[in-house]
Amino acid sequence: MVRSMTGFGRFETDTKERKITVEMKGVNHRYLELSIKLPKKLSFFEVRIRTLLKQYISRGKVDVFITYEDVSEGRSSVHYNEDLAAEYFMALTKMSERFGIENDVKTSLLAQLPEVFTLQEQTQDEEELFEFVEQVIEKAAGQFVEMREKEGTHLKKDILFKLDGMIKCVEQIEERSPKILEEYKKKLSDKITELLGDVSIDETRITTEVTIFADKICVDEETVRLKAHIKSMKDTLEDGLNIGRKLDFIAQEMNREANTILSKANDLTITELAIQLKTEIEKIREQIQNIE
Repeated sequence: MVRSMTGFGRFETDTKERKITVEMKGVNHRYLELSIKLPKKLSFFEVRIRTLLKQYISRGKVDVFITYEDVSEGRSSVHYNEDLAAEYFMALTKMSERFGIENDVKTSLLAQLPEVFTLQEQTQDEEELFEFVEQVIEKAAGQFVEMREKEGTHLKKDILFKLDGMIKCVEQIEERSPKILEEYKKKLSDKITELLGDVSIDETRITTEVTIFADKICVDEETVRLKAHIKSMKDTLEDGLNIGRKLDFIAQEMNREANTILSKANDLTITELAIQLKTEIEKIREQIQNIE
């Protein structure tokens, strides 16, 4: 399945205790560049999240935004330090005996003394928390990939259409090339006749000149290679994932052959066809830049 590098995915889970939202946006890029915005409470999961996302994405610039809110109650508990309260009580009792004053120690007094009662936040199970986060990321990544695949299907269809048009151009070049030689031979013969009149023409010399001309303008090798590159690109598009770099390389080779045909062209029709080839190749290269 061909994938575009442009995509968007979003998923949100809201339970009684937690709320998490994951949003992903992707554009084309030469390599994989992940930018992850995490709340402080989840920052220690960043490496694991990157590893998880790489299972879904291999190329592109992707921004990932994760928001997390713990709305549960009872996450904190009251801790009673009995030993410390006993020490306070013993100290106050000694003070009462030492100074001969009434010992009016009450529970309310002890409760107000430092560290007798403290609030302690209950620790969360990291694995259980990551499992919760992981599920939401996978849902968002699934939507992200689905959108990329839909866009990739359109890109594939468009590129295949352009490749079919290029094949027709190449076939027209192959059909036109032999006619150029015939026209050149006739033009050469007519010119010699015009200059020399009824003097017999040396066919061997004309044949030699035509052969030299044919060698200069021959594009058989280029058209054969160009057709092979077109077939290779079609096959690669059918292969599916992670083909962007390979397609770009093939497009460069196609452009090289089209340039050679254009440089050898000594005919207006072939020149126009070669320019048309280069135009289509450039359009294909622009499309390929957005394939993963």
